[in-house]
Amino acid sequence: MKLVCAALFAILLVVAGPVLADEMVIEQLRLAVQADQREIWLEGERQTWQPWLESQPGFLGRDLLWDPDREEGLLLIRWASREQWKSISTVTVQQVQDQFDAITNRALGRPDGAGSAFPLLAEGELRPQRLKG
Repeated sequence: MKLVCAALFAILLVVAGPVLADEMVIEQLRLAVQADQREIWLEGERQTWQPWLESQPGFLGRDLLWDPDREEGLLLIRWASREQWKSISTVTVQQVQDQFDAITNRALGRPDGAGSAFPLLAEGELRPQRLKG
């Protein structure tokens, strides 16, 4: 019986795996990040967004990239599904953003309530595509 269950599970993974992977979505964010503030941005991310994201259902990981020519940060945040990503309340996201802003503003010597030192320039979502054949 265990062998039959294991075989059925293996078949399910082979058949359903591509379907489940097709649900994955990547949140894309672009931020203004000046060269001399890059380490402060990264430290703020480490202290706030990273631990919070790791506690969210459906969070698969993320990449933080920096474009020195444009002085922009690019965040690619992988979610198991759009539904899991979008089920997070905007109030909760704003609370984490407020913590991030407080930490980074303090590090930059900016007053409390000064807003984000790293303003959002663009946001979007990407869907991984599979090549068949």
